[in-house]
Amino acid sequence: MKIKDLGEFGLIKELTQLLEINDSSVVVGFGDDCSCVNISDQLVLFTSDVQIEGRHFVKALISPQDLGWRVVSVNVSDVVACGGKPRWGFISLAVPPELEFEYIRQVYKGMEEACQYYKMNIIGGNTSSSEKIILDLFLTGITDRFVPRSGAEEGDYILLSGYTGLSRAGMELLQMKKGSYEDFENRLIKAHTKPVARIDIAEKVKKFASSCIDVSDGLAGDLSHILDSSKVKGILFKENLPISSHLKAFCKKYKKDPLEYVLYGGEDYQLLFTVNEEHLLQFDDCFVIGKIEKGSGLFLKEENNIKKIIRKGFEHL
Repeated sequence: MKIKDLGEFGLIKELTQLLEINDSSVVVGFGDDCSCVNISDQLVLFTSDVQIEGRHFVKALISPQDLGWRVVSVNVSDVVACGGKPRWGFISLAVPPELEFEYIRQVYKGMEEACQYYKMNIIGGNTSSSEKIILDLFLTGITDRFVPRSGAEEGDYILLSGYTGLSRAGMELLQMKKGSYEDFENRLIKAHTKPVARIDIAEKVKKFASSCIDVSDGLAGDLSHILDSSKVKGILFKENLPISSHLKAFCKKYKKDPLEYVLYGGEDYQLLFTVNEEHLLQFDDCFVIGKIEKGSGLFLKEENNIKKIIRKGFEHL
């Protein structure tokens, strides 16, 4: 069987079965945004994410500073989704030897800007040569309560910290290679090239969320991870799904379906989480988009009609 036949998540399932965890201090191993280890009564989070030229970014379509910011933010988002604060990172860099140093200097300026914003540090790493630019960040964080994907319960509400679909629209605009863009288009592009992890609500998520994931592969795909891990059913309320005015303008101009972008657009790095009804008032700045029920599967409710949602999301393989 070829790896492409397994797909990304099938490959992950096969690989994790080959590695046995024999350490009682490991609270959470595979299967969440972060792994979690209890070290002297301190919960330490571990995550990593890679940015590969031609796969995660096109060099000509993103500034080096935004690329540096991006590699930090996507990792911070995983830590925040588990209720943590980012602390220390290690960056592995592989570059073509003929690449101008100034480009990488600007990438590192972007990483430093992000480190200052998220109040964390990159304290080491590794370098190598490669035919393409590869940035691989390993990040640790700390928390006093791990928020898993598996904690959603019947009766919980499904919340979203912000708009989705913007990054996908921004990516498509960049691929058009237009000579100039309207203001709303530039805002969508920036949502793609310089995402901001929702560290501003991390403390509330840690205290009150029963489950959480960041939206990296698309709202429908990532919510399905919560539902599968929690063994519950999810109902999304169509009228509650937020659509940004910038996305509306994009879809009107280019004759696109905004719901397709909201449900299946990835790399927005908003937080998608569940909370008990008594904690809803803690999140008046977030969108209540659905509810958890007993059963399985993901469904979309519009007035009196309920239909099953295709559980597709972005896969790297």
